[in-house]
Amino acid sequence: MTTQSAPRAGRKEWVGLAVLTLASMLVSFDVFVLLLALPNLTADLGVNSTQQLWVMDIYGFMVGGFLVTMGTLGDRIGRRKLLMIGAVAFGAASVTAAFSTSPEMLIAARALLGIAGATLAPSTLALISNMFLDPKQKGTAIGMWAGAFTLGAIIGPITGGVMLEYFWWGSVFLLAVPAMVVLLVLGPLVLPEYRSPEPGRLDLMSVLLSLLMILPFVYGVKELARIGWEPLPIAAVLLGVVGGAAFVRRQLVLDDPLLDLRLFKNGQLTVALVVMLMYSMLTGTALFFISQFFQSVLGLTPFQAALALIPGLAVGTVSVVLAPTLAQRFRPSLLIGGGLLVVAAGLLMLLLVGPESGVVLPVAGFMVWCLGGGPGLALGMNLVVGGAPPEKAGSAASLPQVSNEMGTSLGIATVGTLGAFVYSTQAAEATPDGVPSDTAAAMTDNVAGAVAASEELGGSTGSQMTLVAQEAFTSGLHVVALVSAVLLVATAVLVFVRLRHVPPIGAEEADGAPATDPQGDEGADSAPGDAETEHGGEGSLAEQRD
Repeated sequence: MTTQSAPRAGRKEWVGLAVLTLASMLVSFDVFVLLLALPNLTADLGVNSTQQLWVMDIYGFMVGGFLVTMGTLGDRIGRRKLLMIGAVAFGAASVTAAFSTSPEMLIAARALLGIAGATLAPSTLALISNMFLDPKQKGTAIGMWAGAFTLGAIIGPITGGVMLEYFWWGSVFLLAVPAMVVLLVLGPLVLPEYRSPEPGRLDLMSVLLSLLMILPFVYGVKELARIGWEPLPIAAVLLGVVGGAAFVRRQLVLDDPLLDLRLFKNGQLTVALVVMLMYSMLTGTALFFISQFFQSVLGLTPFQAALALIPGLAVGTVSVVLAPTLAQRFRPSLLIGGGLLVVAAGLLMLLLVGPESGVVLPVAGFMVWCLGGGPGLALGMNLVVGGAPPEKAGSAASLPQVSNEMGTSLGIATVGTLGAFVYSTQAAEATPDGVPSDTAAAMTDNVAGAVAASEELGGSTGSQMTLVAQEAFTSGLHVVALVSAVLLVATAVLVFVRLRHVPPIGAEEADGAPATDPQGDEGADSAPGDAETEHGGEGSLAEQRD
């Protein structure tokens, strides 16, 4: 008995993918250009230190808070329609941010950008699952989509640096407008529409509880990492936990939940989410430390530090894009698990860096870990989307983004706090006697403040203090790298064990039967394609092809 293979995508679908990747690239692009523009806009608008944090963080808070809602909303009202609405809102918010006249106006614009940005990632990924029904083509498309995020991180610093050289700080926000115009013009022509055949009603209480779960938790964790165990961030984390418990309880009793928790019964989907959570949690923290190492220990400018990251980001982009092709010959467990071991090796290379090591070794270590991270990102996305029924693809597509947002915050608050503790302890022990109290306090607070205070102090004592701070921070970086490497090795073991039965992409078609998940779930890649063909309607591939 033979099974009919899924229809293959044509030129129209690949053009549609190019449009979707352009929109996705803007999500990471926006973050990196802001890092470069922050000093200029701070001086122009009179932004204080607290407002700086809100300008930077409010975007991520809003994206993380609204991802689940937007992913599910796309399933209900139509994924293309939600994407078009989000594109209009993102463009309008970008213009507002560019011409902001006060810190409050800029923070509000960044919040609107975050809400609009929350529509982009789940809508684009879910549409890819509608457009590419052939498992091999779908894997390639998802790899290219995931590569767009790292490509945005490469182009962002370069383009932002050029724009800031010749124009005012608001110009970096206007870069998003042409891309949104392209999406609005070409989207209706090359993108299919899809909505759940039985969407049900949108439960507003679940929306509120999802925000109550994510926003206070992410805020509290970030503040714990920044200011320590203060009452406000502790209360925020507890509020998020309570909100999360209430959210889960409500989803279990609703006929039409905002997030169908039955998705987590799929073993492949759950393991993929764990991989992406651990990767973002651990490497996000290591990246935070290595960026500071470039500037405060090696003395690079912010722009030079951004350029030092580009080789690794370029390698990561290639790795993400090529992983689905390799996955047509090798099992995901080998690629993802082996990739995590490579990431761990790259992190262990950072144990060799120091104040006198120069820039080559840390750049090489970063390149190695980016090379190993590609399979986990690309194939993890594929397993998550493939593990969900087509009518839940938008909801499932939001989960990796939520995992990434929470993972980075958790990593900085846990492993990052450990690294900060090592730094402050070593710096305090090595501070010479007779150093002014304010300089000594700066020494134990953070390395950037310590270097600045030591330079103000000057003389041999100032030079000695600078070296103390740099060596202490390097020790903190070593601890972060070592702990992260050990945890990633443990995650790799989990992948080898739990995903060992998952076949290469498209192998189920070669065998003539769908694959079976080790937990008893249906194959991730073949089922969604079959279901989509049955639904037909606006979402069917045949209707959208020339």
